[in-house]
This record gives sequence, structure tokens and C-alpha cells, in this order.
Amino acid sequence: MSTRAPIGRSRAAASSAGRPRVVPPLVIAAIAGAWILAALAQASGEAQLLHHDTLIEGDLPFGLALALFLLAWQAMIAAMMLPSSLPLIGLFARAARAQERPPAAMAAFLGGYALIWTIFGWAAFAGDAVLHDLVDRTPWLAAHPWLIAGGVLVGAGAFQFTTLKDRCLQRCRNPRAFLLAHYDRGPHNAFRLGRDHGLFCLGCCWALMLVMFAAGVANLWWMALLTGLMVIEKTAPSGRRSLPATGLVLLVWGALVIVQPAWLPTALAGTP
Repeated sequence: MSTRAPIGRSRAAASSAGRPRVVPPLVIAAIAGAWILAALAQASGEAQLLHHDTLIEGDLPFGLALALFLLAWQAMIAAMMLPSSLPLIGLFARAARAQERPPAAMAAFLGGYALIWTIFGWAAFAGDAVLHDLVDRTPWLAAHPWLIAGGVLVGAGAFQFTTLKDRCLQRCRNPRAFLLAHYDRGPHNAFRLGRDHGLFCLGCCWALMLVMFAAGVANLWWMALLTGLMVIEKTAPSGRRSLPATGLVLLVWGALVIVQPAWLPTALAGTP
């Protein structure tokens, strides 16, 4: 027998939508722990060992290098992406209390969300490996590496003005409506809900996270800046108005880098 409730009529979801959100302490601990790990990695200098450039250019087999990168990527996703998803996480946690196994439902929800961002991390790492190979075989591009970093910034800036960005942000900015439309009982449905939320989250944040990928894991200044931007875009009343300002800054910055490499941020100097 299906456990699927009519859209918008799940009692648990409806009840949670009208009551205060309660974020599970383990989620808060995961976010705090991820930031602590990033700070320790940067302070010790060990973060550079997990930078995609170091792993790709090193002597490790590609599979092992990818596994190490994805391990560090999970911490970065917890630190950067979970904060902007706390409104929905809190609502889901309250709704899931009416289920038989609330912890299993929450784990499945977060697992679905993490899966989407893990796939993105895998794709970014694999794409960067291809880019490294292209640069190695193209002397002109090897002599002008700042063009790639500038292109990443320009691309992220241009994406701020797209319809896709706006549509995905609309879903992320209305967690109550999203939960009422998609909530169902059971770990399987919780996983699906987390996956779908992850897709919308990816749809609005992938370009900024590509900038973070270029900067490298555990770069605290870039992590803090981009996390703040994404939290504002997805949760603050002024989020919609911040889009063109951020887009314009990234476009101008990227254009300056392309024209004059001196504008290249230190964190992106190693790109690809």
C-alpha cells in the first residue's frame, strides 16, 4: 500500500509549516565541525594537499585522488551548503517527528541532498582533470592560465542574471511550500525529497560553488564570502536584490582578470 499523501494535504507537513522550526543538533554540529576542520586544515597547511590541482598533478592514481577530494568536499558542502538549507531542514525535522523512524528519515533526507552535491564535486574534479590535460597539450593556454580563472568568474557572474537561477531560488526561498508539495512518509520518500531539494539548490548555487572549487577546499576567506552570499540569496528578504550586485561584481572582476592578470585572486592563481 502506498504511503503517498495527496499533494499539499500531508498533516505532518501542514502542521510543521505553521510552527517554529527546530533544527536537529546533529546538523548544527556537522556545520560547526566542518568549519573547525577547515580552519585546522588551513592553519596547519594541510589543506593544500587536498587541493584539486595537487591531487591531479600528484602521483596518486586518479581513483584515490578523487576519493580524497570527495572526502574533503563533503566537509565543504556541510560547511557551506547546509546553512542555507536550514529553513527546510528544520521544517522537515518537525514533520518527520510523526513518522515511525524520524532519525532514519532525516538521514535519508540529508543523504539525498548530499548525493547531488557529491555528483557535482565528482563532475568538477573530472572536468578539471580534462582541463589540466588540455592545458598541458596547449602551450598558449599554459602561458595564459589566468584566462581560465577569469572565465570562471565571468561565468559565475553571468549566471546570476539567468532565468534558471531565479526559478531555482524561488523554490529554495519557499521551504514551506516545497515541503507541503513534496512531503511523504518513509526514508525512501525522505531521500527523494532531499534529492529534489539538492537539485534546486544545485541549480541556483553551482556557479558560485564552481568558484569555490577553483579556490580550493578549506580556503576560509572564500568559504565565508561565498557561504554568506548563498545564505543571503536563499533566505534573506533582500536576497533577490543581491543577485545583480553580485553578478556585476563577478563580471567586472573576471573581465579585469582576463585583461590584466594582476587582478587575479591569490586563491585562483593555481587554476585550473
